[in-house]
Amino acid sequence: MEDALSDKVEQLVDYIMKWCLWQFHSRAWDRERQNEGILSKTQQLLCEEPVALETPADKCYWVDAVILAEDFKAAYPWLVSMDKQEIKSLMQGLKERIDFLTIKGSLNEELTDPKY
Repeated sequence: MEDALSDKVEQLVDYIMKWCLWQFHSRAWDRERQNEGILSKTQQLLCEEPVALETPADKCYWVDAVILAEDFKAAYPWLVSMDKQEIKSLMQGLKERIDFLTIKGSLNEELTDPKY
């Protein structure tokens, strides 16, 4: 089961890396905030849960999340057959992997340069 989830996470990671420009913010804190905002709202949309749109940032992340959720459902038919808990586990694994690839494991020194 864990291998299947890991494979699905990697499919979603591959999609984001190929098609989403939002992953390339120049500072670590921007990437952390954006990854959280977009991926949490994508999860809410996929689980058909309410999405908070209280701030301009919420609205910006929501727009990317709507597109991402629609694209994920179109590209990965297995996603629509998952229950809410499975989607939440999948999206948590996706966020952890994207955070690693774009922040924690990144060799881009600009991400942590205090003068940038």
